[in-house]
Amino acid sequence: MDKLTDYQKIIRRILNDYLELDQRQPTPGVEYLLLADDEGGHYMWLNLGWSNNKRLNAATVYVRLREGKFWIETDWTEKGIATDLLEAGVPKEDIVLAFHHPDVRPHTDFAAA
Repeated sequence: MDKLTDYQKIIRRILNDYLELDQRQPTPGVEYLLLADDEGGHYMWLNLGWSNNKRLNAATVYVRLREGKFWIETDWTEKGIATDLLEAGVPKEDIVLAFHHPDVRPHTDFAAA
């Protein structure tokens, strides 16, 4: 199996695990969705619906597979998707904290780009 296929499976598994946790104690009126586009390399955990009479349409996590690396664009998890990826065996060099400005990325323990 090639690296891209492995990485697709890893991110799908991680996001599915988070979705299952959310669905155990659901918020009435809110759907928890996993949007996965293997061809384009886009993976999103989306919360959609109504909560406390307010519209909810928010990405909890958005990760792209780009240039052989995970580009974490949005991450509102407590532990951090980067931590989950490391625990799954992904090397730090293959993880970009894209939510940080490019000038800040070289000062993290992860790939700058």
